[in-house]
Amino acid sequence: MKLAFIGLGVMGGPMAGHLARAGHSVSVYNRSPARVQAWLVRHPGTAAASPAVAARDADIVFSCVGNDDDLREITIGSRGAFAAMREGAIFVDHTTTSAAVAEELHATAAASGLHFLDAPVSGGQSGAEQGILTVMVGGDAAAYARAETVIAHYARAVTLMGPSGSGQKTKMVNQICVAGVVQGLAEGLAFALHAGLDAKRVVDVISKGAATSWQMENRGKTMVDGKFDFGFAVDLMRKDLRIAMEAARANGAQLPATALIDQFYARVQRVGGGRLDTSSLIKLLVEQ
Repeated sequence: MKLAFIGLGVMGGPMAGHLARAGHSVSVYNRSPARVQAWLVRHPGTAAASPAVAARDADIVFSCVGNDDDLREITIGSRGAFAAMREGAIFVDHTTTSAAVAEELHATAAASGLHFLDAPVSGGQSGAEQGILTVMVGGDAAAYARAETVIAHYARAVTLMGPSGSGQKTKMVNQICVAGVVQGLAEGLAFALHAGLDAKRVVDVISKGAATSWQMENRGKTMVDGKFDFGFAVDLMRKDLRIAMEAARANGAQLPATALIDQFYARVQRVGGGRLDTSSLIKLLVEQ
């Protein structure tokens, strides 16, 4: 298929790479041209001068950018993809955004004879690199059916969650749960260290029982070692939690623990830890 990928960051770059390796023709665009050139050294494809140029004649256009404003810029901005896409083409957005912007762009796309799927992902940079992301999708079933097998090149699970916005709302649930698990793991490991236990041995033991989680298996021992220069950044988690809490205020959901953990992440930011992995919450509880 003829594809386009807009946004070649730590997530988008590997995802676009899987599409190229699968034999698709991939046109790529990134706000920083250096990322495009670095990507082209490793993968076959073509560089585009704008989102519109990348999207021209593509069957499916993918994106993974920063936030709502970035997404609007690359879709309906002055050099946006929507104006250049051919009728019937699909835009698949992997950015974590508000459900409101997903619904807005779904309606805008439909008015132009296009399809828009909100498809945020979970699995982090390692999941993108290994092609084992979990993708939660909102949008029309017919467009999803056409895009699912292509998305599967970098995912182990792709699921249509419901109409437009449902993918983003599901990602909010994911981030609420992740924040709670990371804080619980941080407190447990801090307790283990203060109690004089071998914290890594603790991880080995309890990861075989009911306390196990992806965070424990992938971050437990690095938390003990005080290593946080990788993975999903605190800055991005705070952006995601802000989106979730704004949605909760609108729908009446209660998120007391999430609000508290968000403030813990704010403390990490204030001491210069915005780019650290989210597991750096433990830094607030133990001396590294």
